[in-house]
Amino acid sequence: MPVTSSAKKKLRVDRRRTVFNLRLKRRYKEAIKKYFEKKTPEALKRLYALVDRAVKRHIIHRNKAARLKSRAAKALPKQAPTKKTKTSRPKKTKTSKAKTKVSN
Repeated sequence: MPVTSSAKKKLRVDRRRTVFNLRLKRRYKEAIKKYFEKKTPEALKRLYALVDRAVKRHIIHRNKAARLKSRAAKALPKQAPTKKTKTSRPKKTKTSKAKTKVSN
């Protein structure tokens, strides 16, 4: 057990941070499980947000986050491509510059 007052405070702070860190870790792991059960773009967006938040709080390493996000993005089923219609741009008109003679 801590003896000094600063060590006692450190113990209190560490316990509080542990609770927050475990909560965030559990949330990102649940997001991964939910995403792989039902792969939707919305779930992927939520997964990205939670993984990035875990990196920001130093819960996981940034390389692990990159690996998780990459695997999740690869697992997302490709949607049928939508047919793009060509938009017609107005045609450029040639403008002729009239040559003028300068007399002295």
